[in-house]
Amino acid sequence: MSSINIQFESDQSILRTAFGDPATNAQIVKDADARLAEIKASGGLQGGSLLKINGPLSLPTAFTVGHAVFHAYGAIAVWDPKLQSY
Repeated sequence: MSSINIQFESDQSILRTAFGDPATNAQIVKDADARLAEIKASGGLQGGSLLKINGPLSLPTAFTVGHAVFHAYGAIAVWDPKLQSY
């Protein structure tokens, strides 16, 4: 199992994230980068007007995810559990 679980729901343009096996940020960032490359290789994350990110991420992992997707989308929204809104 990976230290981070990332699933892309293309029909809703949602990138769902969750922590997996316990690990340091050094490993989580590598696993996130590899998983995002897999999603792109299979045809996901090709771009659009809006990408919604839903789930926990450490700050270094959030930067990795942002770097992988920000140039392909017009805007990126992040779920705020306190507000229950993007």
